[in-house]
Amino acid sequence: MASPMRNLLNDPDRYLQSFRLFLANSTEHQCMQEFVEKQLPALITSIGNGKSTINILSVGGGAGEIDLQILSKVQARYPGVTINNDVIEPSADQIFKYKELVAKTPNLENVKFTWHKETAYEYESRMNAEKKSKKWDFIHMIQMLYYVKDFQATIQYFHSLLETQAKLLVILVSGTSGWERLWKKYGSSFPLDDLCSYISSAGLKRMLDSAGLKYQLYELPSYMDITSCFIEGSKDGELLLDFLTETCEFSKTAPPELKHQVMEELRKPECSEKRDGRVLFNNNLSVIVIEP
Repeated sequence: MASPMRNLLNDPDRYLQSFRLFLANSTEHQCMQEFVEKQLPALITSIGNGKSTINILSVGGGAGEIDLQILSKVQARYPGVTINNDVIEPSADQIFKYKELVAKTPNLENVKFTWHKETAYEYESRMNAEKKSKKWDFIHMIQMLYYVKDFQATIQYFHSLLETQAKLLVILVSGTSGWERLWKKYGSSFPLDDLCSYISSAGLKRMLDSAGLKYQLYELPSYMDITSCFIEGSKDGELLLDFLTETCEFSKTAPPELKHQVMEELRKPECSEKRDGRVLFNNNLSVIVIEP
């Protein structure tokens, strides 16, 4: 009998609902913003040296909040320089929100935005078909490596597009996070359908080391409040469980035994900590900055 479990990405509306709830319940964006504020300026000191135009590629730019913060740091380092900011993003809804955000953000006169409604793989295929290989001064891939078929090939392709002084910045869940624990143990039970693969900074580091690439690693502590997951009938709890397992309506479609095991796992100290009566899932992130 076929399992009724479906990958969450098969239902884009529910995916976006659960993703927004994840952002609202976690310190995901706050810890990234803090990194961009405090540590990014030192990392981009040479990307635009001697250039009248800086080319930035955002792979999986989402709704643009972090992208615009990154741009403000590049503008501060290279005042008045023209910036071409290309965005690869498969979701029309996210691109619409990104454009809305740009429209109401001041001081972007020197930034030219181009949106490509496609996946990273579609972009690569199109560039290869058009025999183009535009070089970039800064490429960033924030929380998107889970959605590519072959993360190693994706990293190698975009790494090949770096200019000599450029940087490739990747943010993804840390090898020390609850995600690593949960997915290692139960990922094979979730309906991934080639839409999502489990990768943490541990796997990316292994790949970079074996390819002999130079990189710097930064750990960003973060958590997600998953208390509502343990409240029977909580709509928010069900959506967060969907996000954790990449499964549409996990609590209704998962076999009872799997659901029981996952709920037990989420309570364990390797996944979450209890604080003031709340259950806080370890959402630690890693930033990996790869050299050309």
